[in-house]
Amino acid sequence: MFKSGFITIIGRPNVGKSTLVNGIIGEKLSIVSRKPQTTRNNINAILTKDNFQLIFVDTPGIHKPKDRLGDYMVKSAEGSMNDVDLILFLTTPKDVIHEGDIHILENISAVKSPVFFVLNKIDKNPASKVAVTLKNYSELFNFREFVPISALKGKNVDELVDLMVKYMPEGPKYYPEDAITDKQERFIVSEIIREKALRLLSNEVPHGIAVEIIFMRKNSGGICNIEANIICERESHKGIIIGKNGSMLKRISSYARMDIEKFLDSKVYLRVWVKVRKEWRDNDRLLKELGYKM
Repeated sequence: MFKSGFITIIGRPNVGKSTLVNGIIGEKLSIVSRKPQTTRNNINAILTKDNFQLIFVDTPGIHKPKDRLGDYMVKSAEGSMNDVDLILFLTTPKDVIHEGDIHILENISAVKSPVFFVLNKIDKNPASKVAVTLKNYSELFNFREFVPISALKGKNVDELVDLMVKYMPEGPKYYPEDAITDKQERFIVSEIIREKALRLLSNEVPHGIAVEIIFMRKNSGGICNIEANIICERESHKGIIIGKNGSMLKRISSYARMDIEKFLDSKVYLRVWVKVRKEWRDNDRLLKELGYKM
């Protein structure tokens, strides 16, 4: 019997949703950063084995939106909770229940799909705090399963996968066996560049940047030529991204190129520019051009 289904992962920003997806799939599909609201799009990641196929939706963190991009991110996350076979509610150890988690659980209280409580980052917290968290949340919501994990270390992740398969219905193979995502290569490449910028830039810049791929093609020699723009909102941010004598942009490009070469399994020639588009996060036309379906 072959089992298959769709699973959405929800939670506050920066609780480890992308790290969990990457760990399950074994590939870096979702970008990871210590800065919140890193993920902006729902990313379908696919795990296929001999007897099952799990399709994961890695959502943006649910938060209070401050602009049109924030509205898109929250609607994208909340919309993913409909018509799935299983919901993973992901959080981290807390002595008291986080207000943001209460908001999320209120939103899914009427959802008919089973909900797992997945407690991440147990490797960074004492057992007593983990136990208190499990107790508090068990009294708040009717979860089907409780699974404490460390997504970063891989602890209990295999056990989580086994439980998810148990809850999946009998179904078809929605994607080919070798597919790990439904996103185009251009999207993954743009996310890799954005991740490097998030990691290297100061706190005031990252939320105001996006990346667009303007050219991507392999030549006859097997080298992939890529041209990309980093979009920012202010001239002052442009200067920070470029850095003195172009030093910061070179670092972003260099680190991105290494990961892109691993992802594409080919040599890459990467050229990156910085463009200013004022208030792009509140501009519906620009958001659509950058791939956010408003």
